[in-house]
Amino acid sequence: MADIKVIIPAYNEADSIAQVIQEIPESVSEVIVVNNNSSDETAQTAKNAGATVLSEKKMGYGYACLCGMQYIGEQSKKPDIVVFIDGDYSDYPEDLTKVVQPIIDQDIDLVIGARTKELREQGSMTPHQIFGNWLATFLMRLLFGATFTDLGPFRAIKYDKLLTLEMEDKTYGWTVEMQLKALKKKLTYTEVPVRYKKRIGISKVSGTVKGSIFAGIKILGWIFKYSIK
Repeated sequence: MADIKVIIPAYNEADSIAQVIQEIPESVSEVIVVNNNSSDETAQTAKNAGATVLSEKKMGYGYACLCGMQYIGEQSKKPDIVVFIDGDYSDYPEDLTKVVQPIIDQDIDLVIGARTKELREQGSMTPHQIFGNWLATFLMRLLFGATFTDLGPFRAIKYDKLLTLEMEDKTYGWTVEMQLKALKKKLTYTEVPVRYKKRIGISKVSGTVKGSIFAGIKILGWIFKYSIK
């Protein structure tokens, strides 16, 4: 049976984090919540729900993910699979079982939970999110021959393959960096359609004009950086 660990970056997700943790399948050996300098009760709520809680003071999605990876790297027993999922309850944590399935059954290296239109709650993604995803994946298809349709944060990857990617982005470019590096390393990958609903609370990225602009710049920056390598 595969050893699976989950990393959840969390900034001010006290209203949603317990639900996310509680609905993660029991097949997961450890749920790691990285409290990214929250000003609310995210850390205590996550701890009460049974998660391992880490603290990362440097603000940024990538910083939080790297903190979770460092913690796993210091453990004597390494997992087979690492799953990343947001703490805002926009994903359905129970879908983790089908997200990891291609790794277990088909030996795939990376699986992206794709937020397909048919499975998305109306209004769960903003128009600029939808356009940004389309533009990024279109460019990845054009420049690298990729078949990705989404940069969805709900994803699973073999732990040893994750290490080979040498992830470095500290903020908004984490997801696209992983996908671009997977292409460069010629990892096997696939997408699994997942359900998606309106998040609890306000998005720190797509919910603000500043966040959307910075995310767009970072994502496009990674794509063009790799296109000229």
